[in-house]
Amino acid sequence: MPDIKSEVAAEKKPSLEKEFSGPEAVREKIGQGAEAEKKQKIEQARKVVMDEIAQTESQTPAAIGPAGIVPLPQVKTQKQVENVLAGGLADIYLSLTPQKRQEFKKAGEQTASKINQLLAAAKINIGEIIRLIKKWLSLIPGMNQYFLEQEAKIKADELVKLRDKNSNI
Repeated sequence: MPDIKSEVAAEKKPSLEKEFSGPEAVREKIGQGAEAEKKQKIEQARKVVMDEIAQTESQTPAAIGPAGIVPLPQVKTQKQVENVLAGGLADIYLSLTPQKRQEFKKAGEQTASKINQLLAAAKINIGEIIRLIKKWLSLIPGMNQYFLEQEAKIKADELVKLRDKNSNI
C-alpha cells in the first residue's frame, strides 16, 4: 500500500512541474492574458470610434456663427472655397511655425466662411472678397505686397468662376 501512494504522488509532481516550471512560465501566462485583454480593449475602443464617426457623418453639419445650420450645398461650396484659398500655398504653410500655422488655418477657415456667405448673395462684392483674402494672406510673415495683391485677385477670380459653375448646376 505505501508503494501506491508514493507512485501517485510521484505522478502528480511532474505534471505540476510541467505546468508551473518557474517564474518565467508564470510571467509568460500572465503576459499572454494581459496582451489578449489589451487587444480586446483596443478593439472595443476602435468600434466606439467607428460608431461615433458614422454618427457624425450622418448628421448635418452646423455653421459657426449666427446662421445656425448650413444647407448641404453650402457645406460643399465651403469646402471648395477652402480648397481655392489653400491652392498654391502648401510650401508657404509648411514653412510657418506650428503656432503660426494654427493661427493661419483658423483665420483661413473664418475667411472661407465669410467668402462663402458673400458668394451666396445675389450680387457679388468682389472688392470685399479681395479685401478678406488680402487680410488673411497678410498673416504670413514677410509677405511681398505685390504677391499678396496678385494672389488675392487670382483667388477672387477663381472663386467667382466657382460660384458661376455651381449656380449653373
